[in-house]
Amino acid sequence: MDDISVLVCDDSALMRNLVGRAVESVPGMHVVGRAGDGKALIDRLSQTEPDVIILDIEMPVMSGIEFLKYRKENRIKIPVIILSSVAEKGTAVAVQCLELGASDIITKPRGSVSADITQISDQLIEKISSYGGHYARLHGKTVYHDDFYAKIAADRAIKRKLHGVVDEEKINALLDEEIAHKAEEARKASEALKAGLATKSKNTPVITPLREGGKIDIIAIGISTGGPNALRDIFKMIDPRLKQPVLVVQHMPSGFTKEFASSLNRICALEVKEAADGDKIEGGHVYIAPGNFHMFVEQDGPKYVIRLSQEPQRNGHRPSVDVMFESIAKVYRNHALGVIMTGMGKDGAVQLAEMRKQGAWTLGQDEKSSIVYGMPRVANELGAVQRQVSLEQMADEISRLAREHLAG
Repeated sequence: MDDISVLVCDDSALMRNLVGRAVESVPGMHVVGRAGDGKALIDRLSQTEPDVIILDIEMPVMSGIEFLKYRKENRIKIPVIILSSVAEKGTAVAVQCLELGASDIITKPRGSVSADITQISDQLIEKISSYGGHYARLHGKTVYHDDFYAKIAADRAIKRKLHGVVDEEKINALLDEEIAHKAEEARKASEALKAGLATKSKNTPVITPLREGGKIDIIAIGISTGGPNALRDIFKMIDPRLKQPVLVVQHMPSGFTKEFASSLNRICALEVKEAADGDKIEGGHVYIAPGNFHMFVEQDGPKYVIRLSQEPQRNGHRPSVDVMFESIAKVYRNHALGVIMTGMGKDGAVQLAEMRKQGAWTLGQDEKSSIVYGMPRVANELGAVQRQVSLEQMADEISRLAREHLAG
């Protein structure tokens, strides 16, 4: 079993140390280098090639932004996760990082440095395992599956909640036993995959729709980990003559989505905006669910409108893809196209199956091009996906289906 190798770049020696300790406390992850600024990071890259880079923004000599520009100019493919308080000072800078090729962003919460790491350690594990794991596999490594790291993060969260309530020693023993069990399962699965022995389930259900697929009046996309850059790829290439409205739920915290929608609007021929409660759904427009709000659709007389709510999280998310897909299945039935893409977990899978049952057209991103083949995998296993498509083909496939099934 190979480790996911991590390079940490931050001008604070304390932060480099704390991030390094957080990374190396997790099985299958290893810090291969540390740097205090972008220039030192470039020097480290001449000595070692990590699977993922953790990058601060505000640094002397060479800032994180300047390094991202250098990375883009030199076509360096190693994924970069931004770990910075930069988003608190202006989300435009955070979105600039995404535009320059950063994979994702973790915002340091307010408080002491040590508290920061405690609060964001689960996010750190998830994103390192997702982006670093994907890169490692593409380069021939055999690393633990994303589900293994998701379980570790969940176990840590449970442990924090139970701290001081029950016997901590007993909790630790149980968690260590469970983690060891999961590690062994992951090792066996990885070995089987490497040997070409892993097989897909032969019992994937086939959903028989209640009605045939009709004209497509709306397109709905659900996406999570790896989504910001994937959506940029799609909306750069989407048919500029697309007539249908497009609704997007991207798992993203509040404060990011308005500027993210604006960044997509700059590269997309269609109009892209952060959705607002009561928005009339118009063809040729793209609506991005705001962070921390569920987005769903309602029929209001002859027109259709977007509704937002702060009802409890579903599948651990708000916005939730399931909430959006559920409303579209109910309101549009067989006159919709549902698309589920890269992301950890299962959000959207069950209600994409309901859309398919109602007769909607459905697509899922394939495993090879997904940063995390979680949400589309579960949807596929439920029989919800008519066709799996690579990220490179997704814009063309969405555009083709929209043209072929356009309402007259």
